[in-house]
Amino acid sequence: MIQWLRSLIFIGQMYLAMPVLAVVYLPWALFSPAGAHAACHAYCRWVFWTLGWMVGLKVEVRGEIPTDEVMIAAKHQSFLDIMMIYNAVPRGKFIMKRILMFAPILGQYALRIGCVPVNRGKRGAAIKKMLEDVRSGQQEGGQLIIYPQGTRVAPGDYRPYKIGTGALYEQMEQPCVPVAANVGAFWPKHGITRKPGVAVVEFLPRIEPGLSKEAFMARLETEVETASNALLDEVGFRRD
Repeated sequence: MIQWLRSLIFIGQMYLAMPVLAVVYLPWALFSPAGAHAACHAYCRWVFWTLGWMVGLKVEVRGEIPTDEVMIAAKHQSFLDIMMIYNAVPRGKFIMKRILMFAPILGQYALRIGCVPVNRGKRGAAIKKMLEDVRSGQQEGGQLIIYPQGTRVAPGDYRPYKIGTGALYEQMEQPCVPVAANVGAFWPKHGITRKPGVAVVEFLPRIEPGLSKEAFMARLETEVETASNALLDEVGFRRD
């Protein structure tokens, strides 16, 4: 019960901090995308700091963090891995549903950091335009973060990797950096309680461009799932 109450208080202040920091950084964010990135990184650091002393959950990032233009294909277990991966890289951006553009504060910040809004079934066209904008200097390059399984997947559950990730790998002609995680063992997909411990995301060796779509997908899934399961075993999580 005590841990549940601590988690509830943490969640409340976490969401309260979001609009506060958004307003504080707004002038800089309107002037430059660097200000939007600074706001998002500041929010992540605030969440990690409060998470540690309020809930007893620390965060750890392992592996070689990419700073060049790459696609990051990550295990997705909860909101925490989103923040950990984004905060680790200098210019992270996401593919997002176009309707989120109209969400107050969140949508505007997402556009300022370079997130790619897409309509259902038109992701390829949106990515093509993003690549053209980067090459023409209309948009900064960075690290495109995607989730090959398409949604949060609880530890121990399985959901197939979507072939669209392979299509993006071929289209972008950039290295792909797989990322493993065990955060779902502490910050679950559903529910209030956040458990104490050390949540880890691990950047794995990059997969260079040039593989076939099928070979890339097989390698990506094997490497991410194997490394994620090893991280879960490390903290004693029991997988059925």
